[in-house]
Amino acid sequence: MDSNNTVPLSRVIGSLFYLLLFPVILFFLAGDWRWIEGWVYSVVFLLMSFGTLVYLYFHDPALLKERFGSPVQQTQKPWDKVLLLLFLVEFIVWFAMMPLDGRRFGWSPQFPFWIRATGALLQIIATYFVFEALRENTFAAPVVKMQKERGQKVISTGLYGVVRHPMYAGATLLFISAPLLLGSIVGLAIGLVLILTIGARAVGEEAMLKEELEGYRAYMQKVKWRMIPFVF
Repeated sequence: MDSNNTVPLSRVIGSLFYLLLFPVILFFLAGDWRWIEGWVYSVVFLLMSFGTLVYLYFHDPALLKERFGSPVQQTQKPWDKVLLLLFLVEFIVWFAMMPLDGRRFGWSPQFPFWIRATGALLQIIATYFVFEALRENTFAAPVVKMQKERGQKVISTGLYGVVRHPMYAGATLLFISAPLLLGSIVGLAIGLVLILTIGARAVGEEAMLKEELEGYRAYMQKVKWRMIPFVF
């Protein structure tokens, strides 16, 4: 591996411990360590996160370095700084409200088992979409910018042959599946706001790519849908 593109192993290990905070916070807010749905969500989340980190460390260290980059960067599009900050605030509220609603205070009615099971299945599909997007596209940076120094080009293989933004498609499923699994109508409502935010980001990102990335206009003609086939 090129040392210039390698994230130190110590930082990767530190990130693994950081990711463990998410289920800890989830159960702390829920007030119940025996919450089965919380455990299902946490196990799928950790397996996806750990698996992706390990895969990128060994197979695409350049992308891993990008993913570890700052959420605010010099070459990042100015409008993306605003949208990304908005997204982060929405995500924190979404993540916090689900255990408070679904377990601690029970603001939402009890979801039937089949709805919670559907949520679990959709979460697995969502994590697959996100992983596949990262595996297929080495230019999947966390911020909207051109990566000319990395020789950025159009990616049209794998899930990118179905929708132009499979990672956003996975995120869309995630923001629906998690509140279904955890039994939170409030989480569903905030999840819809998150989906609208990433939809707006996809539109802005494509406006940049059409103008600055060779071949992207032709790719848009070939792959018609941004995130959801026959919808958007």
